[in-house]
Amino acid sequence: MIQQRAWVRMPSGKRLDLLNPTPFDWDDADLALGLARTYRWGGHSAWPLPLSVAQHSITVMLLQRAELGGRIDPLLELRELLHDAEEGLLGFDAISVIKPFLGDGFRALSRRLEHVVFLRYGLPSWTSGEHARHKRADRQAAASEAVHVAGWSREEVRRTLKIQAAVLEDDPLVAVYGGTPWEPWAPALACERFLAELERLTKLAGASPG
Repeated sequence: MIQQRAWVRMPSGKRLDLLNPTPFDWDDADLALGLARTYRWGGHSAWPLPLSVAQHSITVMLLQRAELGGRIDPLLELRELLHDAEEGLLGFDAISVIKPFLGDGFRALSRRLEHVVFLRYGLPSWTSGEHARHKRADRQAAASEAVHVAGWSREEVRRTLKIQAAVLEDDPLVAVYGGTPWEPWAPALACERFLAELERLTKLAGASPG
């Protein structure tokens, strides 16, 4: 029998087997570009561009930083930035409600990719308290994106999407980057900004460079 493989050629020239990944199969720029070209909300948007997972990841990181009063260990902040990194390697962000229909195989694939991301960057496993705090930030970002990016009403977010987190009025990204609140970034810009954060945090955390 021929062993199954699912190869992806990275822009750097490296290659990743999605079915048998290792922590050495991409560089930081590959990951940043993958996340900048992977879209949330099924790629749908009320703006001219869809919202990238790269931009969402920076939003969640900033929300966690604000909740902790700016006092967050660089390695834990890096974990926030990389919380959806496997989606950039896979090139796919499944809408949450369809994930159960994709089955155990997709769940195992996602976990395998997440595992090698954690290994590469030396990220600690979540504690229950840390993960609960992370999910609060993730859901608040999702609720806010649903209204300001995807075009859902606040009532629809609660009743239809079943997201109970508060919707932010102020875009946390504006205080750092300027620009129009809640406007999705172009892929090249999202890639540049995500990569800058990734390199900054890996240096501060002493994680292995890409």
